[in-house]
Amino acid sequence: MSLTEKDQQYLWHPYTQHKTAATPIAISKGEAALLWDENGKEFIDAIASWWVNPFGHSNRFIADAIYKQLTTLEHVLFGGFTHEPAVLLAEKLMEILPSNQQKIFFSDNGSTAVEVAIKVALQYFYNKGEKRTTIIAFENAFHGDTFAAMAASGISFYTQAFEGMFIDVVRIPLPTEGNEEASFSALRRHIKNHNVAGFIFEPLVQGAAGMVMYAPEALDELLKICRENKIITIADEVMTGFGKTGKNFACDYLKQQPDAVCLSKALTGGTIPMAITTFTQELFDGFYSEDINKALFHGHTFTANPTGCAAALASLELLQTEAMQENIIRVNKRHLEFRQRIQDHPRVAVTRVLGVIFALEIKIENQESYYGTMRNTLYDFFIENGVILRPVGNIVYILPPYIISDAQLEKVYQIVEQALEIV
Repeated sequence: MSLTEKDQQYLWHPYTQHKTAATPIAISKGEAALLWDENGKEFIDAIASWWVNPFGHSNRFIADAIYKQLTTLEHVLFGGFTHEPAVLLAEKLMEILPSNQQKIFFSDNGSTAVEVAIKVALQYFYNKGEKRTTIIAFENAFHGDTFAAMAASGISFYTQAFEGMFIDVVRIPLPTEGNEEASFSALRRHIKNHNVAGFIFEPLVQGAAGMVMYAPEALDELLKICRENKIITIADEVMTGFGKTGKNFACDYLKQQPDAVCLSKALTGGTIPMAITTFTQELFDGFYSEDINKALFHGHTFTANPTGCAAALASLELLQTEAMQENIIRVNKRHLEFRQRIQDHPRVAVTRVLGVIFALEIKIENQESYYGTMRNTLYDFFIENGVILRPVGNIVYILPPYIISDAQLEKVYQIVEQALEIV
């Protein structure tokens, strides 16, 4: 029995309707920007495996750091204990996070990082005796699959089975070019009509919505309005963090600073599941009390896993090298060059570039569903031609490992160009 046959016998995959989905591809090996299946077919991983592998697969530097930590201290409970990798990681992150961030809370993945942030926003006001129970989020947001994260997400087919079970969330339109005032007005209206505790947002780029981008100046205005109304602001940097926008964090483009930041995905270079939510001292102080009931009663078995912390420390070291920063600049330059050559294609409606993120929207007559026919046709074409891309409806995006070669990038671009001729 093959690996894929055994998979179908035992496994349940994410975001998959198994009755209609194609047989999963069994990957046996990865190196740098490449993956190989069990039959030896080579693929370029042009989305860094859901945006988590900026330094490539089987990175030896991170692997060595993990091995060293595994042979020293693989894990210890974080309730009542601490360890050097967690402390060192906190120190390193504080050097590059927005300057108002002072406290770090560990969890397991992007959804839980968001879950922690939302719980803190709600309990902060509860601890103060204020009734603030509403969270504001963007339309078409995606913040994860746990319940508070789902509630804040706006992609309906992910959440429609759970309608009526969520915390109170209201939405505002994304302040894309030309829609800024509508977004500002909606925010002010919701603040007036609801007891708002927090505003959660994907800074500058909505990932799962198709890499939809908006200007830092617009986000600054939204944050300013929130600050004037003492609303906790939460930057979900799970996707955008660690260099993808061309800076360490998307928030580095802002003049205003968020009160909390959610981190995961590339945090450990795609090696070990880990997440972090960071907070201001003011938020931490809202839980600092003689009253045990005002503590944040949230935790995970593998909170601050030392091996994960070691991987994150190695990833941060790689990110800050001159060579890696040059790679980010190089990929951005190649994206901009590709944008120039393809933006006038008759099938291309619009193109977007920020950092290592490239996206194009294909012209269509009717609204294309998230997992519609066009998306499936494109996905199959890319896989057939040895490129891993996951279109969102009629949107094709590229978000490769920073170490991808120019030749590999060019192949990705050429396959995207060829795909435009078949849809």
